[in-house]
Amino acid sequence: MIKIIGAIFILISTSWAGFEASKHLSERPKQLRWLKTALQSLEAEIMYGHTPLHEAARKIAKQMPRPLSWFFEAFAGRLTGSDTTVRDAWEESMKEIWKQTAFKQSEYEILKQFGETLGRHDIATQQKQIILALNHLEREEQEARERQNRYEKMAKSLGFMSGLLLIILLL
Repeated sequence: MIKIIGAIFILISTSWAGFEASKHLSERPKQLRWLKTALQSLEAEIMYGHTPLHEAARKIAKQMPRPLSWFFEAFAGRLTGSDTTVRDAWEESMKEIWKQTAFKQSEYEILKQFGETLGRHDIATQQKQIILALNHLEREEQEARERQNRYEKMAKSLGFMSGLLLIILLL
């Protein structure tokens, strides 16, 4: 009886690990879409609303789901709360929430590069920088979707199958 209960626990835990790995694969494309939407909203606020950056970030934070809303809240707070540059506020906000996202190092580099140009140019050049970042993120989203399609089902199956293998080896 104890062996059966132990086997069930093993199977549940390894299956859960497989589902968590698959969840991470599906979160990345979703969060990339949200990030692109946030940058498009930022572009609209800057270009057409002539909204100050801290106000635009607050508006975007209200529109986005977590963890992106946390990022834009932190960014807006740093812009208004302390005497810091836009670049530093952007980078510190990224570092603060990065572990809570499904993003990879390539997205970090894209956002870091974008943050270095944010608020330093006229409106037309800023729009070009946003479009450039959006193009890079589009490429990353396509790669993430391909990766999700290729590995999501395998991660779930691998978790379950590794549990079965472990049970067989232990019995």
